[in-house]
Amino acid sequence: MVALVTGPALTTLAVTGGTGFVGRMVLDRAAASQWQVRALTRREPPALPAVEWVRGDLESPAALMQLVSGASVLIHIAGLTKATKPAAFHAANVLGTQAVLEAARAGGIRHFVFVSSLAARKPELSAYGRSKADGEQLVRASGVPFTIVRPPAVFGPRDTDMLELFRLGRRGIVPLPPPGKASLIDVRDLADLLLALAQGSGEGALYEPDDGADDGYTHRQLAGMIAAAVGRDAVFAPHLPGRLLQIAAGADTLIRRSHARLTTDRAAYMTHPDWVVDPARRPPAALWQPRFPAAVGLAQTAQWYRAEGWL
Repeated sequence: MVALVTGPALTTLAVTGGTGFVGRMVLDRAAASQWQVRALTRREPPALPAVEWVRGDLESPAALMQLVSGASVLIHIAGLTKATKPAAFHAANVLGTQAVLEAARAGGIRHFVFVSSLAARKPELSAYGRSKADGEQLVRASGVPFTIVRPPAVFGPRDTDMLELFRLGRRGIVPLPPPGKASLIDVRDLADLLLALAQGSGEGALYEPDDGADDGYTHRQLAGMIAAAVGRDAVFAPHLPGRLLQIAAGADTLIRRSHARLTTDRAAYMTHPDWVVDPARRPPAALWQPRFPAAVGLAQTAQWYRAEGWL
């Protein structure tokens, strides 16, 4: 049993989404730095001695106020990335962000770091992207000093989304969306950027970080890196037509319902041909630089999957 916070604490950094893929890495990296951390959790939290936990969610005003009390910086990571209905994205990513901002404003947060998504750049393509774009607008209008971060595809230890591609790659096949290209970022690099921003840099900025690859990676290059990561010389990597992806998404939703990995909303996002970050929006090198090129990070991710028995 992990003790939960029941009263005022002396934390300086508040985090939402700390039990998720990106959030957990932020907590791990913060524990190795000077930060004292307070994090929100909806369920029994992991045993992290350096973290003080607040039980609650984005719909709990009292928990949010406890989260921000005495903190100077808030990193808002919590959000919904997969859903079968647009209303679910709006509730989590728009109304949830609004609730966190209200607590941040009332609690005197001096810097609000908002983890958005590159999908916000094209809100017309998906309900997820639209909800993230709407969340960004709330952040800009809040009056709270902020920085917005739009990560591209994130990979790394504990990631369950790309895990399926690694498992398929081990069997010799990596199905791809229609031809296109995308940027990638290792979750360790993203966590380090968020903590660098928590130091107070980048106020009012919108950053699109990546691993430093100037033009991102074609989908076929990604398949090749996954093949190398799982120890194969090559894999069969067919481009699936957008219509077929939509059919597959419908089937996945029908079978796995709320646990579907490929939803129709995600399929619509995946068929866009260019998810490469804008070089002009990369964080300045003096603030942060990526340390894990995709090929290296993907290979290390595969090693982590094997060590944990996931692959």
